[in-house]
Amino acid sequence: MLETILLVISVLLIVVVLLQGNKASSAGQIITGGNDMLFQNMKERGFELFISRLTLILGILFFIISLILFLQ
Repeated sequence: MLETILLVISVLLIVVVLLQGNKASSAGQIITGGNDMLFQNMKERGFELFISRLTLILGILFFIISLILFLQ
């Protein structure tokens, strides 16, 4: 039962991580001289915030279920 739940959470976690936007694109501008975005406060909103929180929840569930299965 837990193995099936772990498999479903694993697939969902992969899909949710692939849905996330690329946050590293602004980091490359520092090297190339695009420092105008360096000190901007960029908050996640809407769908991005939902996906971030869902990733965190699925990651925690994955860790807990994996630990329970390991200790059995």
